[in-house]
Amino acid sequence: MENEKEIGKVTHFYPKIGVAVIELKDEVKIGDKIIFRGSTTSLEQIVESMQIEHESVEKAVAGQSIGLKVKDRVRENDIVYKKIV
Repeated sequence: MENEKEIGKVTHFYPKIGVAVIELKDEVKIGDKIIFRGSTTSLEQIVESMQIEHESVEKAVAGQSIGLKVKDRVRENDIVYKKIV
């Protein structure tokens, strides 16, 4: 899809707390609009809070794993894209 850049992949999802763990290939920051896509997943949301090792961060870069609060269920191996404006 144009205007989208792949930034990572979901490696784990915690349904009780609604948090996805994402292994990043590119940077992401608070306020970015991201999209989760998989065989049964299609979720778009704004990054409102994320953590690395239980510490809140404003920005994360390639190679890091982040915990991200999500609005709906996502699945392991879903691809995460960032909307480019």
